[in-house]
Amino acid sequence: MSIEAQGQEGYRIEYFDSVEVSLLTCQPHDEVYSLYGHTAIRWHDQHPKGPDLAFNYGIFNFHAPHFALRFVFGLTDYELGAFPYSLFQEEYRRFGSMVTEQVLNLTSEEKAKLHQALGENLRPENRVYRYNYFYNNCTTKARDILEKCINGNVEYAEREDYTPTFREMVHEMTRRNPWSRFGNDILLGIKSDLKTGRQEQEFLPHNLMYDFDRAQIYANGQYRPLVKERIVAVPAGVQMTEEGFPLSPIQCFIILFAIALIIFLIEWKMRKIFLVWDLVLMLTTGIIGIVLFLMLFSQHPTVSLNLQFILFNPLPWFFLWPVIKGKKTCYWKLTAALCCLFLIGGLFQSYAEGIWILALCLLLQCILHISITKK
Repeated sequence: MSIEAQGQEGYRIEYFDSVEVSLLTCQPHDEVYSLYGHTAIRWHDQHPKGPDLAFNYGIFNFHAPHFALRFVFGLTDYELGAFPYSLFQEEYRRFGSMVTEQVLNLTSEEKAKLHQALGENLRPENRVYRYNYFYNNCTTKARDILEKCINGNVEYAEREDYTPTFREMVHEMTRRNPWSRFGNDILLGIKSDLKTGRQEQEFLPHNLMYDFDRAQIYANGQYRPLVKERIVAVPAGVQMTEEGFPLSPIQCFIILFAIALIIFLIEWKMRKIFLVWDLVLMLTTGIIGIVLFLMLFSQHPTVSLNLQFILFNPLPWFFLWPVIKGKKTCYWKLTAALCCLFLIGGLFQSYAEGIWILALCLLLQCILHISITKK
């Protein structure tokens, strides 16, 4: 029987004495969407033939029209789903990902409230929600509904020595995926370099698990631990990883700089501009610029103010045709000034790995153009 159907029947409070509620924290695996781990809620009704379900706020359709584009703009809708816990276990066992179960120390009244809240959330008109990477994801949704159903205050042990930025936390989770980290860093703006507090840090499943372990519920003048037991629901297995691109972003940009330096020296000696190299630099920076320009309209609050936009913007597209035709243009002087501002901006925002090397390549070409034009 589904929890939606049960929610209509009504139970005596004593019924929930035999129900266990747990927070499930899943280790990342090789799929891109899982790099940050996952969180779910287990509802384990120990009565005969009682349901044992995993409530998952991370259901999405990756093949939905324009999914990637909508995700970037913060327009992605996720939904709540309820599945047999055995299937949930088997899925992560197949991935080789460890699942940690924290059995929560809830009263029967709190379980009854959670039962009703989950039933309401599962209704077709309620189950879909607007997903936000940092502020409203599958982990924060699980935390929020649990806190809402607790009679009293959940008091967390603050970590004074742990105040990472959003960018630093993303780096930690993508340390083995340099190109994913690079893509994130291109999109993340200056707000992602601000220090975070405990609640903001809990967008990551392992941070929420850590905080739950140390949390206390204060009610009626008494404290009780939020977690009464912690077990390994799925042991860590062997994860099969696919080999990605053999070079990291920084290695690619170092190669690019070596090429740029060689071309610069040849052009300088010959006092001649290579149009093809001009176009490569303009098109590369222009394409990145279009992406960052579109980010200005994203609903993600951490991408709207991005200092990388100083240099990587749609400006090259307005000067592409005059450069191709060999006409005199102010593009190179303007870009040289933007390069300098961009490098200064690096004092206030962490840029994507190696992106400043691309700025130096462009600055070299600007210097060459300005020098040859003067002579």
